[in-house]
Amino acid sequence: MFDIGFSELLLIAIVALVVLGPERLPKAARFAGLWVRRARSQWDSVKQELERELEAEELKRNLQSVQSSLRDAETQLRQGHDHVQTQSEALRQDLARDIDIRTAADATPGPATAPAAAVEQHPAAEPAPAEPAPPEKQP
Repeated sequence: MFDIGFSELLLIAIVALVVLGPERLPKAARFAGLWVRRARSQWDSVKQELERELEAEELKRNLQSVQSSLRDAETQLRQGHDHVQTQSEALRQDLARDIDIRTAADATPGPATAPAAAVEQHPAAEPAPAEPAPPEKQP
């Protein structure tokens, strides 16, 4: 704040002693000390208030930054969700179309499906019986 060294303070004390005298100097020193204390406390109060304001402003900026990043993440998630939903709907439609095509092909007997039906009815097409299980040893 002020750049007052020891020599300047000593000079002020000598001038005060000469001007005020030894009787009024202690009272004047107490009075000056009181005003200096009040000025310092006011300065500290202003300084603390300013620091609180700056911290509150910083917190507001951080909060707004976090809120905007959350909004961005939300929009990205919604876009991803919409994309996945449209893709799944397209897959459902493709699957339903394939199922409709297969059921329509199975329902109309044609030259391609007739031999398959004959093979199913032929006795030789039956699966071979499974091998019998080995007999268990009895004690």
